[in-house]
Amino acid sequence: MPWRRRPRQAIWRRSRYRPGHVDNPAARVKFGRPPRPPEPRSMRGARENAMAIAEQQTQGSSDRSWHSIVLQTLKRNDVSLIPYVPDRVLTPLIKNLHADPFFTTFATAREEEAVGIVSGAWMGGRRGAVLMQTSGFATLANVLASLAVPYQIPLIMFVSERGTLGEFNYGQSLVCRTMRPVLDSLALEHHTITRLDELEFIADRSIKQAVTTQAPVALILNPLLTGGKVFEK
Repeated sequence: MPWRRRPRQAIWRRSRYRPGHVDNPAARVKFGRPPRPPEPRSMRGARENAMAIAEQQTQGSSDRSWHSIVLQTLKRNDVSLIPYVPDRVLTPLIKNLHADPFFTTFATAREEEAVGIVSGAWMGGRRGAVLMQTSGFATLANVLASLAVPYQIPLIMFVSERGTLGEFNYGQSLVCRTMRPVLDSLALEHHTITRLDELEFIADRSIKQAVTTQAPVALILNPLLTGGKVFEK
């Protein structure tokens, strides 16, 4: 019987140079990353506290009322002079304006008087806004056409809308129908705000545009935003 050489078996050896490496190039060796050390409790607690604060701020911003948003927007745009004609719907805003020392807030007998005060303040270098009701706006056509528009006064008007959505006074509903046509005939910028999440953006941009273009603007606060005024028997 002829002699046969036994086949040589492959010998696997560990490398002396790199731990975990095999001399055989055909072998696949995976090098894993060392495990990440645990995060210190102090850092973990600080991060959790920061996340909790951010969440509270987010919730707080979503819980803001319409009148607090208007107040902060006025302050952010340096609108500090606020004459007004008393109105029940605007009462929360008026009370907060009186309580804030940043604002000079006072009542006037008529809306035309408030417009004249804000116009004079603008000529003296101070910004102002007027608070009124829908029926009060009905008296402003002359003063807007003869003063605010031709003399380029950035008059900011916040108008609480009456005459719709549960209105009990028929006269208010009639006057409400004239407000937007008057604004359109004078080519005045106006926005009807119905949503709380849109209030800050619309008010802030409208004030900036009024000051930049030196033109009046009317922000109509719809009952969907403020709750309006309803008579219940």
